[in-house]
Amino acid sequence: MLLACSLWIGLVASLLAVDRPPEVTSEKGMVVSVSPEASDAGLDILKQGGSAVDAAVAVALALAVTFPEAGNIGGGGFMMVWPANAKGSDQPAQPVCIEYRETCPAALKRDSFVNERRQEGHHTIGIPGTVAGLALAHEKCGKLKWAQVVAPAILLAHEGFHIDAALASALNRMAGSPTANFSEFRRVFTKPGGGEWQSGDRLIQRELAQTMKTLADDGPDSFYRGRIAEQIVAEMQAGGGFITREDLAGYRAHVRKPVSTSYRGYDIYAPPPPSAGGTQLMECLNILEQFDVNGLGPKSPQFVHVLVESMRRASCDRVRHMGDPDFTPIPVKLLSKDYAKQLSEQLDLSRATRSESLAPDITLTDEPPSTTHFSIVDGHCMAVANTYTLQNSYGSRVVVGGAGFLLNNEMTDFNWRPGVTTTRGQVGTEPNVMAPGKRMLSSQCPTLVSREGKLLLVTGSPGGRTIPSTVLGVVVNVIDFSLSAREAVDAPRWHHQWLPDRIQFERHPAPDYAELLRQLQQQGHLFSDDVKRLGDGYQRQGDAHTILIRHGVLHGAADWRRTVGKAAGW
Repeated sequence: MLLACSLWIGLVASLLAVDRPPEVTSEKGMVVSVSPEASDAGLDILKQGGSAVDAAVAVALALAVTFPEAGNIGGGGFMMVWPANAKGSDQPAQPVCIEYRETCPAALKRDSFVNERRQEGHHTIGIPGTVAGLALAHEKCGKLKWAQVVAPAILLAHEGFHIDAALASALNRMAGSPTANFSEFRRVFTKPGGGEWQSGDRLIQRELAQTMKTLADDGPDSFYRGRIAEQIVAEMQAGGGFITREDLAGYRAHVRKPVSTSYRGYDIYAPPPPSAGGTQLMECLNILEQFDVNGLGPKSPQFVHVLVESMRRASCDRVRHMGDPDFTPIPVKLLSKDYAKQLSEQLDLSRATRSESLAPDITLTDEPPSTTHFSIVDGHCMAVANTYTLQNSYGSRVVVGGAGFLLNNEMTDFNWRPGVTTTRGQVGTEPNVMAPGKRMLSSQCPTLVSREGKLLLVTGSPGGRTIPSTVLGVVVNVIDFSLSAREAVDAPRWHHQWLPDRIQFERHPAPDYAELLRQLQQQGHLFSDDVKRLGDGYQRQGDAHTILIRHGVLHGAADWRRTVGKAAGW
Protein backbone atom coordinates (compact mmCIF):
# COMPACT_ATOMS: atom_id res chain seq x y z
CA MET A 1 0.00 0.00 0.00
CA LEU A 2 2.81 2.46 0.85
CA LEU A 3 4.49 1.61 -2.45
CA ALA A 4 1.23 2.20 -4.35
CA CYS A 5 0.76 5.61 -2.70
CA SER A 6 4.37 6.62 -3.34
CA LEU A 7 4.05 5.65 -7.01
CA TRP A 8 0.82 7.67 -7.23
CA ILE A 9 2.45 10.71 -5.66
CA GLY A 10 5.37 10.37 -8.06
CA LEU A 11 3.02 10.24 -11.01
CA VAL A 12 1.12 13.22 -9.65
CA ALA A 13 4.35 15.19 -9.43
CA SER A 14 5.18 14.44 -13.07
CA LEU A 15 1.70 14.98 -14.54
CA LEU A 16 2.81 17.69 -16.91
CA ALA A 17 5.63 20.18 -17.20
CA VAL A 18 3.27 22.95 -16.11
CA ASP A 19 4.18 25.89 -13.89
CA ARG A 20 2.44 25.36 -10.59
CA PRO A 21 2.06 27.81 -7.75
CA PRO A 22 3.76 26.58 -4.60
CA GLU A 23 1.87 25.31 -1.58
CA VAL A 24 1.76 28.20 0.88
CA THR A 25 1.54 27.88 4.67
CA SER A 26 0.22 30.36 7.20
CA GLU A 27 -1.18 30.53 10.70
CA LYS A 28 -3.03 33.86 10.39
CA GLY A 29 -5.11 33.64 7.22
CA MET A 30 -5.21 32.27 3.69
CA VAL A 31 -6.91 33.14 0.40
CA VAL A 32 -6.69 30.81 -2.61
CA SER A 33 -8.19 31.74 -5.97
CA VAL A 34 -7.60 31.61 -9.71
CA SER A 35 -6.42 35.25 -9.78
CA PRO A 36 -3.31 36.52 -7.96
CA GLU A 37 -4.80 40.03 -7.82
CA ALA A 38 -8.03 38.76 -6.28
CA SER A 39 -6.16 36.60 -3.75
CA ASP A 40 -4.06 39.61 -2.75
CA ALA A 41 -7.21 41.75 -2.42
CA GLY A 42 -8.75 39.20 -0.07
CA LEU A 43 -5.59 38.89 2.00
CA ASP A 44 -5.41 42.66 2.35
CA ILE A 45 -8.96 42.66 3.75
CA LEU A 46 -7.94 40.03 6.31
CA LYS A 47 -4.99 42.21 7.33
CA GLN A 48 -7.38 45.13 7.85
CA GLY A 49 -9.23 43.04 10.43
CA GLY A 50 -11.89 41.69 8.13
CA SER A 51 -13.49 38.28 8.50
CA ALA A 52 -13.27 35.46 5.97
CA VAL A 53 -16.64 36.63 4.64
CA ASP A 54 -15.37 40.20 4.24
CA ALA A 55 -12.45 38.78 2.28
CA ALA A 56 -14.83 36.60 0.24
CA VAL A 57 -16.83 39.64 -0.86
CA ALA A 58 -13.63 41.43 -1.86
CA VAL A 59 -12.34 38.38 -3.77
CA ALA A 60 -15.65 37.77 -5.53
CA LEU A 61 -15.90 41.38 -6.70
CA ALA A 62 -12.22 41.51 -7.65
CA LEU A 63 -12.66 38.38 -9.78
CA ALA A 64 -15.42 40.20 -11.69
CA VAL A 65 -12.61 42.52 -12.82
CA THR A 66 -9.63 40.17 -13.20
CA PHE A 67 -11.32 36.93 -14.33
CA PRO A 68 -14.20 38.00 -16.59
CA GLU A 69 -14.58 34.45 -17.91
CA ALA A 70 -16.32 33.45 -14.66
CA GLY A 71 -15.81 36.05 -11.94
CA ASN A 72 -18.99 38.02 -11.85
CA ILE A 73 -21.66 40.26 -10.46
CA GLY A 74 -24.01 39.10 -13.22
CA GLY A 75 -24.23 35.43 -12.24
CA GLY A 76 -24.90 33.42 -9.11
CA GLY A 77 -23.64 30.64 -6.87
CA PHE A 78 -23.24 29.17 -3.41
CA MET A 79 -21.13 30.18 -0.41
CA MET A 80 -20.38 27.75 2.40
CA VAL A 81 -19.44 29.49 5.67
CA TRP A 82 -17.71 27.86 8.63
CA PRO A 83 -18.28 30.17 11.63
CA ALA A 84 -15.42 31.60 13.65
CA ASN A 85 -14.31 29.88 16.85
CA ALA A 86 -16.58 31.02 19.67
CA LYS A 87 -14.53 31.50 22.82
CA GLY A 88 -15.91 29.67 25.80
CA SER A 89 -18.48 27.78 23.76
CA ASP A 90 -18.65 24.01 23.91
CA GLN A 91 -21.18 23.83 21.07
CA PRO A 92 -19.92 22.42 17.76
CA ALA A 93 -19.70 24.80 14.82
CA GLN A 94 -22.78 24.91 12.58
CA PRO A 95 -21.83 25.71 8.96
CA VAL A 96 -24.36 27.55 6.80
CA CYS A 97 -24.88 27.94 3.08
CA ILE A 98 -25.61 31.28 1.45
CA GLU A 99 -27.52 30.29 -1.66
CA TYR A 100 -27.67 32.90 -4.41
CA ARG A 101 -28.51 30.88 -7.50
CA GLU A 102 -30.04 32.72 -10.45
CA THR A 103 -33.79 32.43 -11.09
CA CYS A 104 -36.07 32.19 -14.10
CA PRO A 105 -37.78 35.42 -15.26
CA ALA A 106 -41.55 35.56 -14.80
CA ALA A 107 -42.20 35.78 -18.54
CA LEU A 108 -40.92 32.25 -19.24
CA LYS A 109 -42.58 28.86 -18.79
CA ARG A 110 -41.67 25.18 -19.04
CA ASP A 111 -41.69 24.91 -22.83
CA SER A 112 -40.53 28.41 -23.79
CA PHE A 113 -37.24 27.14 -25.24
CA VAL A 114 -38.35 23.80 -26.72
CA ASN A 115 -37.32 24.89 -30.22
CA GLU A 116 -34.48 27.19 -29.16
CA ARG A 117 -30.92 26.26 -30.18
CA ARG A 118 -28.92 29.40 -29.33
CA GLN A 119 -26.95 29.01 -26.11
CA GLU A 120 -25.86 32.66 -25.86
CA GLY A 121 -27.61 36.00 -25.97
CA HIS A 122 -30.16 38.01 -24.04
CA HIS A 123 -32.77 35.26 -23.96
CA THR A 124 -30.45 32.95 -21.95
CA ILE A 125 -29.99 35.33 -19.00
CA GLY A 126 -31.36 34.39 -15.58
CA ILE A 127 -31.96 36.91 -12.79
CA PRO A 128 -28.49 37.41 -11.24
CA GLY A 129 -27.94 36.52 -7.59
CA THR A 130 -24.27 37.27 -6.89
CA VAL A 131 -24.66 40.76 -5.42
CA ALA A 132 -27.60 39.70 -3.23
CA GLY A 133 -25.69 36.66 -2.00
CA LEU A 134 -22.54 38.59 -1.16
CA ALA A 135 -24.62 41.24 0.60
CA LEU A 136 -26.48 38.65 2.67
CA ALA A 137 -23.24 36.93 3.69
CA HIS A 138 -21.72 40.30 4.61
CA GLU A 139 -24.79 41.26 6.64
CA LYS A 140 -24.60 38.01 8.62
CA CYS A 141 -20.82 37.58 9.05
CA GLY A 142 -19.00 40.73 7.94
CA LYS A 143 -16.94 42.94 10.26
CA LEU A 144 -15.84 45.74 7.93
CA LYS A 145 -18.08 48.26 6.19
CA TRP A 146 -19.54 47.26 2.82
CA ALA A 147 -17.75 50.07 0.97
CA GLN A 148 -14.44 48.89 2.41
CA VAL A 149 -14.75 45.41 0.92
CA VAL A 150 -15.87 46.76 -2.47
CA ALA A 151 -12.90 49.15 -2.67
CA PRO A 152 -10.30 46.68 -4.07
CA ALA A 153 -12.50 45.92 -7.09
CA ILE A 154 -12.99 49.63 -7.80
CA LEU A 155 -9.23 50.18 -7.77
CA LEU A 156 -8.48 47.15 -9.97
CA ALA A 157 -11.06 48.19 -12.55
CA HIS A 158 -10.11 51.87 -12.57
CA GLU A 159 -6.33 51.53 -12.52
CA GLY A 160 -6.21 48.25 -14.44
CA PHE A 161 -4.04 45.20 -13.97
CA HIS A 162 -1.49 43.28 -16.04
CA ILE A 163 -3.15 40.39 -17.81
CA ASP A 164 -1.48 36.99 -18.14
CA ALA A 165 -1.09 34.90 -21.28
CA ALA A 166 -4.24 32.87 -20.61
CA LEU A 167 -6.49 35.94 -20.32
CA ALA A 168 -4.83 37.60 -23.32
CA SER A 169 -5.49 34.52 -25.45
CA ALA A 170 -9.11 34.21 -24.22
CA LEU A 171 -9.92 37.88 -24.90
CA ASN A 172 -8.42 37.70 -28.39
CA ARG A 173 -10.37 34.53 -29.13
CA MET A 174 -13.68 35.77 -27.74
CA ALA A 175 -13.61 39.29 -29.17
CA GLY A 176 -12.59 38.00 -32.60
CA SER A 177 -15.00 35.08 -32.81
CA PRO A 178 -17.49 35.41 -35.68
CA THR A 179 -20.13 33.77 -33.49
CA ALA A 180 -19.64 36.33 -30.72
CA ASN A 181 -21.63 39.01 -32.52
CA PHE A 182 -22.04 41.19 -29.46
CA SER A 183 -20.94 44.76 -30.10
CA GLU A 184 -20.74 45.85 -26.45
CA PHE A 185 -18.63 42.82 -25.59
CA ARG A 186 -16.19 43.69 -28.36
CA ARG A 187 -16.15 47.37 -27.40
CA VAL A 188 -15.29 46.59 -23.78
CA PHE A 189 -12.82 43.75 -24.32
CA THR A 190 -11.08 44.58 -27.61
CA LYS A 191 -7.60 46.01 -27.12
CA PRO A 192 -7.65 49.83 -27.33
CA GLY A 193 -5.93 51.03 -30.50
CA GLY A 194 -6.33 47.67 -32.20
CA GLY A 195 -4.13 44.62 -32.40
CA GLU A 196 -4.11 41.60 -30.13
CA TRP A 197 -3.74 41.48 -26.38
CA GLN A 198 -0.36 40.30 -25.11
CA SER A 199 0.71 38.98 -21.74
CA GLY A 200 1.65 41.95 -19.58
CA ASP A 201 -0.78 44.40 -21.22
CA ARG A 202 -2.89 46.46 -18.81
CA LEU A 203 -6.66 45.94 -18.90
CA ILE A 204 -8.54 49.03 -17.67
CA GLN A 205 -12.33 48.89 -17.19
CA ARG A 206 -13.54 52.36 -16.21
CA GLU A 207 -17.26 51.64 -16.69
CA LEU A 208 -17.00 48.58 -14.47
CA ALA A 209 -15.17 50.73 -11.93
CA GLN A 210 -18.13 53.13 -11.91
CA THR A 211 -20.53 50.22 -11.44
CA MET A 212 -18.49 49.00 -8.48
CA LYS A 213 -18.43 52.53 -7.07
CA THR A 214 -22.22 52.65 -7.34
CA LEU A 215 -22.38 49.38 -5.39
CA ALA A 216 -20.09 50.87 -2.75
CA ASP A 217 -21.85 54.24 -2.46
CA ASP A 218 -25.49 53.25 -2.92
CA GLY A 219 -25.27 49.75 -1.47
CA PRO A 220 -26.05 46.34 -2.99
CA ASP A 221 -29.71 47.27 -3.42
CA SER A 222 -28.67 49.50 -6.31
CA PHE A 223 -28.20 46.34 -8.36
CA TYR A 224 -31.84 45.31 -7.92
CA ARG A 225 -33.75 48.57 -7.53
CA GLY A 226 -31.38 51.44 -8.34
CA ARG A 227 -29.10 52.74 -11.07
CA ILE A 228 -27.57 49.39 -12.01
CA ALA A 229 -31.01 47.78 -12.19
CA GLU A 230 -32.07 50.45 -14.66
CA GLN A 231 -29.06 49.68 -16.83
CA ILE A 232 -29.84 45.93 -16.77
CA VAL A 233 -33.48 46.51 -17.75
CA ALA A 234 -32.44 48.84 -20.56
CA GLU A 235 -30.06 46.15 -21.86
CA MET A 236 -32.84 43.56 -21.71
CA GLN A 237 -35.22 45.78 -23.65
CA ALA A 238 -32.57 46.58 -26.26
CA GLY A 239 -31.61 42.94 -26.82
CA GLY A 240 -34.91 41.12 -26.41
CA GLY A 241 -34.20 39.68 -22.97
CA PHE A 242 -36.86 38.67 -20.46
CA ILE A 243 -35.73 40.21 -17.14
CA THR A 244 -37.96 43.05 -15.91
CA ARG A 245 -37.76 45.60 -13.10
CA GLU A 246 -40.16 43.42 -11.12
CA ASP A 247 -37.94 40.36 -11.60
CA LEU A 248 -34.91 42.19 -10.23
CA ALA A 249 -36.78 43.78 -7.32
CA GLY A 250 -38.21 40.42 -6.31
CA TYR A 251 -34.92 38.51 -6.21
CA ARG A 252 -33.81 37.11 -2.82
CA ALA A 253 -30.75 35.17 -1.67
CA HIS A 254 -31.24 32.63 1.13
CA VAL A 255 -29.49 31.17 4.15
CA ARG A 256 -29.81 27.40 3.77
CA LYS A 257 -28.91 24.42 5.92
CA PRO A 258 -26.13 22.47 4.17
CA VAL A 259 -26.43 18.84 3.22
CA SER A 260 -24.00 16.74 5.23
CA THR A 261 -22.74 13.26 5.92
CA SER A 262 -20.05 11.54 7.93
CA TYR A 263 -17.20 9.76 6.16
CA ARG A 264 -14.72 7.63 8.09
CA GLY A 265 -15.05 9.87 11.16
CA TYR A 266 -15.01 13.16 9.23
CA ASP A 267 -17.99 15.50 8.73
CA ILE A 268 -18.63 16.75 5.20
CA TYR A 269 -20.78 19.81 4.40
CA ALA A 270 -21.88 21.12 0.99
CA PRO A 271 -24.75 23.15 -0.54
CA PRO A 272 -28.29 21.75 -0.59
CA PRO A 273 -30.58 21.82 -3.65
CA PRO A 274 -30.83 23.59 -6.02
CA SER A 275 -27.22 22.42 -5.91
CA ALA A 276 -27.17 18.82 -7.11
CA GLY A 277 -23.41 18.74 -6.57
CA GLY A 278 -23.65 18.63 -2.78
CA THR A 279 -26.08 15.72 -2.72
CA GLN A 280 -24.09 13.85 -5.38
CA LEU A 281 -20.94 14.25 -3.29
CA MET A 282 -22.67 12.88 -0.18
CA GLU A 283 -24.14 9.92 -2.04
CA CYS A 284 -20.75 9.01 -3.57
CA LEU A 285 -18.99 9.22 -0.19
CA ASN A 286 -21.67 7.09 1.46
CA ILE A 287 -21.17 4.41 -1.21
CA LEU A 288 -17.36 4.55 -1.04
CA GLU A 289 -17.50 4.18 2.73
CA GLN A 290 -18.66 0.60 2.19
CA PHE A 291 -15.26 -0.26 0.67
CA ASP A 292 -11.66 -0.31 1.92
CA VAL A 293 -10.54 2.48 -0.37
CA ASN A 294 -7.19 2.93 1.36
CA GLY A 295 -6.47 -0.78 1.07
CA LEU A 296 -7.32 -0.83 -2.63
CA GLY A 297 -4.89 2.01 -3.39
CA PRO A 298 -5.41 5.10 -5.56
CA LYS A 299 -4.08 3.62 -8.80
CA SER A 300 -5.77 0.22 -8.65
CA PRO A 301 -8.52 -0.74 -11.13
CA GLN A 302 -10.61 -1.91 -8.16
CA PHE A 303 -10.60 1.56 -6.61
CA VAL A 304 -11.33 3.33 -9.88
CA HIS A 305 -14.15 0.85 -10.55
CA VAL A 306 -16.01 1.56 -7.29
CA LEU A 307 -15.27 5.30 -7.61
CA VAL A 308 -16.78 5.46 -11.09
CA GLU A 309 -19.74 3.26 -10.16
CA SER A 310 -20.55 5.60 -7.25
CA MET A 311 -20.44 8.58 -9.61
CA ARG A 312 -22.65 6.76 -12.12
CA ARG A 313 -25.36 6.10 -9.53
CA ALA A 314 -25.29 9.54 -7.93
CA SER A 315 -25.48 11.18 -11.36
CA CYS A 316 -28.45 9.00 -12.31
CA ASP A 317 -30.23 10.04 -9.11
CA ARG A 318 -29.50 13.67 -9.95
CA VAL A 319 -31.27 13.35 -13.29
CA ARG A 320 -34.20 11.43 -11.84
CA HIS A 321 -34.87 13.48 -8.69
CA MET A 322 -33.04 16.80 -8.42
CA GLY A 323 -34.34 20.33 -8.96
CA ASP A 324 -35.33 23.46 -7.05
CA PRO A 325 -36.77 22.17 -3.73
CA ASP A 326 -39.37 24.96 -3.77
CA PHE A 327 -40.84 23.32 -6.89
CA THR A 328 -40.06 19.61 -6.57
CA PRO A 329 -39.66 17.27 -3.56
CA ILE A 330 -36.16 15.84 -3.13
CA PRO A 331 -36.12 12.28 -1.70
CA VAL A 332 -34.43 12.22 1.70
CA LYS A 333 -33.07 8.74 0.94
CA LEU A 334 -30.40 10.25 -1.33
CA LEU A 335 -28.43 11.24 1.80
CA SER A 336 -29.15 7.97 3.64
CA LYS A 337 -26.43 5.52 4.67
CA ASP A 338 -28.91 2.67 4.26
CA TYR A 339 -29.63 3.70 0.68
CA ALA A 340 -25.91 3.93 -0.08
CA LYS A 341 -25.38 0.46 1.40
CA GLN A 342 -28.17 -0.86 -0.81
CA LEU A 343 -26.52 0.70 -3.87
CA SER A 344 -23.09 -0.65 -2.93
CA GLU A 345 -24.49 -4.18 -2.61
CA GLN A 346 -25.86 -3.93 -6.14
CA LEU A 347 -22.40 -3.25 -7.56
CA ASP A 348 -20.78 -6.00 -9.58
CA LEU A 349 -17.16 -5.68 -8.49
CA SER A 350 -15.92 -7.35 -11.66
CA ARG A 351 -18.09 -5.67 -14.33
CA ALA A 352 -19.15 -2.15 -15.24
CA THR A 353 -22.85 -1.35 -14.97
CA ARG A 354 -24.52 -0.15 -18.15
CA SER A 355 -25.94 3.28 -17.36
CA GLU A 356 -29.24 2.70 -19.17
CA SER A 357 -30.04 -0.20 -16.82
CA LEU A 358 -30.12 2.10 -13.77
CA ALA A 359 -33.14 4.11 -14.93
CA PRO A 360 -35.73 2.00 -16.75
CA ASP A 361 -38.30 4.62 -15.71
CA ILE A 362 -36.61 7.31 -17.84
CA THR A 363 -37.39 7.04 -21.55
CA LEU A 364 -34.22 7.43 -23.60
CA THR A 365 -34.00 8.54 -27.23
CA ASP A 366 -31.14 8.64 -29.71
CA GLU A 367 -31.45 12.34 -30.73
CA PRO A 368 -28.67 14.15 -30.96
CA PRO A 369 -18.70 25.37 -18.70
CA SER A 370 -17.71 28.90 -16.87
CA THR A 371 -17.39 28.84 -13.12
CA THR A 372 -14.71 29.61 -10.56
CA HIS A 373 -14.08 28.66 -6.95
CA PHE A 374 -12.11 30.23 -4.11
CA SER A 375 -11.32 29.22 -0.53
CA ILE A 376 -10.59 31.47 2.46
CA VAL A 377 -9.73 30.92 6.13
CA ASP A 378 -9.16 33.80 8.56
CA GLY A 379 -7.21 33.97 11.81
CA HIS A 380 -10.27 32.98 13.87
CA CYS A 381 -10.82 29.86 11.74
CA MET A 382 -13.88 31.31 10.02
CA ALA A 383 -13.82 29.80 6.53
CA VAL A 384 -15.52 30.39 3.20
CA ALA A 385 -15.80 27.99 0.28
CA ASN A 386 -17.41 29.92 -2.56
CA THR A 387 -18.29 28.77 -6.06
CA TYR A 388 -20.08 31.09 -8.48
CA THR A 389 -20.64 31.15 -12.20
CA LEU A 390 -21.76 32.80 -15.42
CA GLN A 391 -22.47 29.27 -16.79
CA ASN A 392 -20.46 29.24 -20.05
CA SER A 393 -17.17 31.05 -20.43
CA TYR A 394 -18.10 34.75 -20.49
CA GLY A 395 -21.72 33.75 -19.88
CA SER A 396 -24.25 35.07 -22.39
CA ARG A 397 -21.53 37.29 -23.98
CA VAL A 398 -23.86 40.18 -23.14
CA VAL A 399 -22.16 43.15 -21.46
CA VAL A 400 -24.62 45.58 -19.87
CA GLY A 401 -24.41 48.77 -21.87
CA GLY A 402 -22.42 51.45 -20.05
CA ALA A 403 -21.99 49.26 -16.94
CA GLY A 404 -19.07 47.10 -18.08
CA PHE A 405 -20.11 43.73 -16.62
CA LEU A 406 -21.15 40.44 -18.19
CA LEU A 407 -24.43 38.64 -17.63
CA ASN A 408 -24.92 34.89 -17.26
CA ASN A 409 -26.47 32.41 -19.70
CA GLU A 410 -27.75 30.34 -16.79
CA MET A 411 -31.12 29.58 -18.38
CA THR A 412 -29.24 26.88 -20.32
CA ASP A 413 -29.01 24.91 -17.06
CA PHE A 414 -32.74 24.17 -17.17
CA ASN A 415 -34.04 21.16 -19.11
CA TRP A 416 -35.27 22.95 -22.24
CA ARG A 417 -37.04 19.97 -23.81
CA PRO A 418 -39.29 18.30 -21.22
CA GLY A 419 -39.43 14.53 -21.65
CA VAL A 420 -36.41 14.29 -23.97
CA THR A 421 -33.47 12.50 -22.32
CA THR A 422 -30.85 11.04 -24.64
CA THR A 423 -27.98 8.59 -24.42
CA ARG A 424 -25.68 11.45 -25.40
CA GLY A 425 -26.42 13.30 -22.18
CA GLN A 426 -29.28 15.66 -23.00
CA VAL A 427 -31.66 15.70 -20.02
CA GLY A 428 -35.39 16.40 -20.09
CA THR A 429 -36.60 15.06 -16.75
CA GLU A 430 -39.35 16.95 -14.95
CA PRO A 431 -37.65 18.19 -11.74
CA ASN A 432 -35.48 20.70 -13.64
CA VAL A 433 -37.83 22.07 -16.30
CA MET A 434 -38.27 25.83 -16.51
CA ALA A 435 -40.81 27.76 -14.41
CA PRO A 436 -41.18 31.43 -13.37
CA GLY A 437 -39.13 32.17 -10.25
CA LYS A 438 -37.53 28.73 -10.27
CA ARG A 439 -33.82 28.20 -9.60
CA MET A 440 -32.08 26.06 -12.18
CA LEU A 441 -30.22 22.98 -10.99
CA SER A 442 -26.50 23.43 -10.36
CA SER A 443 -23.45 21.18 -10.05
CA GLN A 444 -21.64 23.66 -7.80
CA CYS A 445 -20.21 22.06 -4.70
CA PRO A 446 -18.13 24.30 -2.38
CA THR A 447 -17.24 21.93 0.45
CA LEU A 448 -16.12 22.04 4.09
CA VAL A 449 -14.66 19.04 5.93
CA SER A 450 -14.16 18.84 9.70
CA ARG A 451 -13.27 16.31 12.37
CA GLU A 452 -14.44 16.47 15.97
CA GLY A 453 -15.65 20.02 15.39
CA LYS A 454 -12.35 21.28 13.96
CA LEU A 455 -12.11 22.47 10.37
CA LEU A 456 -9.84 20.35 8.14
CA LEU A 457 -10.50 21.13 4.48
CA VAL A 458 -11.97 23.96 2.36
CA THR A 459 -12.35 23.11 -1.31
CA GLY A 460 -14.49 23.25 -4.44
CA SER A 461 -14.14 23.56 -8.20
CA PRO A 462 -15.63 24.78 -11.46
CA GLY A 463 -16.30 22.36 -14.30
CA GLY A 464 -20.04 21.87 -14.87
CA ARG A 465 -21.12 18.27 -14.38
CA THR A 466 -17.53 17.32 -13.43
CA ILE A 467 -17.63 19.50 -10.28
CA PRO A 468 -18.78 16.89 -7.72
CA SER A 469 -16.36 14.37 -9.24
CA THR A 470 -13.46 16.80 -8.82
CA VAL A 471 -14.40 17.63 -5.22
CA LEU A 472 -14.87 13.94 -4.45
CA GLY A 473 -11.34 13.28 -5.68
CA VAL A 474 -9.84 15.99 -3.46
CA VAL A 475 -11.75 14.77 -0.38
CA VAL A 476 -10.79 11.12 -0.93
CA ASN A 477 -7.16 12.06 -1.61
CA VAL A 478 -6.98 13.87 1.73
CA ILE A 479 -9.00 11.47 3.92
CA ASP A 480 -8.24 8.06 2.42
CA PHE A 481 -4.78 8.58 0.99
CA SER A 482 -3.42 11.25 3.38
CA LEU A 483 -2.12 13.45 0.58
CA SER A 484 -0.96 17.01 1.17
CA ALA A 485 -2.95 19.94 -0.19
CA ARG A 486 -0.62 20.21 -3.17
CA GLU A 487 -0.73 16.48 -3.91
CA ALA A 488 -4.51 16.28 -3.50
CA VAL A 489 -5.02 19.14 -5.97
CA ASP A 490 -2.47 17.81 -8.47
CA ALA A 491 -3.76 14.22 -8.56
CA PRO A 492 -5.36 12.99 -11.82
CA ARG A 493 -9.16 13.21 -11.86
CA TRP A 494 -11.92 10.81 -12.91
CA HIS A 495 -15.49 11.60 -13.92
CA HIS A 496 -18.68 9.77 -14.87
CA GLN A 497 -22.06 11.48 -15.26
CA TRP A 498 -24.35 8.50 -16.04
CA LEU A 499 -24.98 9.53 -19.65
CA PRO A 500 -23.19 9.49 -21.95
CA ASP A 501 -21.95 6.14 -20.59
CA ARG A 502 -18.29 7.10 -20.71
CA ILE A 503 -15.48 7.60 -18.21
CA GLN A 504 -13.54 10.83 -18.52
CA PHE A 505 -9.99 10.54 -17.20
CA GLU A 506 -7.65 13.46 -16.72
CA ARG A 507 -4.77 11.22 -17.54
CA HIS A 508 -1.03 11.40 -17.46
CA PRO A 509 0.32 10.54 -20.93
CA ALA A 510 2.87 8.11 -19.43
CA PRO A 511 2.60 4.54 -20.82
CA ASP A 512 2.00 2.94 -17.41
CA TYR A 513 -1.52 4.37 -17.38
CA ALA A 514 -2.30 2.27 -20.44
CA GLU A 515 -2.36 -0.89 -18.33
CA LEU A 516 -4.81 0.60 -15.83
CA LEU A 517 -7.13 1.69 -18.64
CA ARG A 518 -6.89 -1.71 -20.30
CA GLN A 519 -7.91 -3.44 -17.07
CA LEU A 520 -10.89 -1.11 -16.71
CA GLN A 521 -11.89 -1.73 -20.32
CA GLN A 522 -11.76 -5.47 -19.64
CA GLN A 523 -14.31 -4.85 -16.88
CA GLY A 524 -16.60 -3.29 -19.47
CA HIS A 525 -15.93 0.40 -18.82
CA LEU A 526 -16.18 2.71 -21.81
CA PHE A 527 -14.01 5.79 -22.23
CA SER A 528 -14.21 9.19 -23.85
CA ASP A 529 -12.41 9.38 -27.17
CA ASP A 530 -9.69 11.59 -25.73
CA VAL A 531 -8.68 8.81 -23.33
CA LYS A 532 -8.49 6.22 -26.11
CA ARG A 533 -5.82 8.31 -27.81
CA LEU A 534 -3.16 7.65 -25.19
CA GLY A 535 -0.38 10.19 -25.32
CA ASP A 536 -2.38 12.67 -27.44
CA GLY A 537 -2.79 15.90 -25.50
CA TYR A 538 -4.17 16.31 -22.00
CA GLN A 539 -7.76 16.77 -20.83
CA ARG A 540 -7.89 19.04 -17.78
CA GLN A 541 -10.72 18.81 -15.28
CA GLY A 542 -11.69 21.46 -12.74
CA ASP A 543 -9.76 24.13 -10.87
CA ALA A 544 -9.83 23.16 -7.19
CA HIS A 545 -8.36 25.97 -5.07
CA THR A 546 -7.96 24.31 -1.69
CA ILE A 547 -6.96 24.97 1.92
CA LEU A 548 -5.98 22.07 4.19
CA ILE A 549 -5.54 22.65 7.94
CA ARG A 550 -3.18 20.39 9.87
CA HIS A 551 -1.86 21.02 13.39
CA GLY A 552 -3.15 24.60 13.29
CA VAL A 553 -1.29 25.46 10.08
CA LEU A 554 -3.11 26.52 6.90
CA HIS A 555 -1.80 24.88 3.73
CA GLY A 556 -3.03 26.64 0.59
CA ALA A 557 -2.80 25.02 -2.84
CA ALA A 558 -3.88 26.97 -5.91
CA ASP A 559 -4.80 24.85 -8.91
CA TRP A 560 -2.92 25.34 -12.18
CA ARG A 561 -5.28 23.79 -14.70
CA ARG A 562 -6.85 27.00 -16.04
CA THR A 563 -4.20 29.56 -15.22
CA VAL A 564 -1.63 29.78 -12.46
CA GLY A 565 -3.67 31.01 -9.51
CA LYS A 566 -2.35 32.09 -6.15
CA ALA A 567 -2.48 31.02 -2.52
CA ALA A 568 -1.93 34.19 -0.50
CA GLY A 569 -1.05 33.54 3.14
CA TRP A 570 -0.52 35.95 6.00
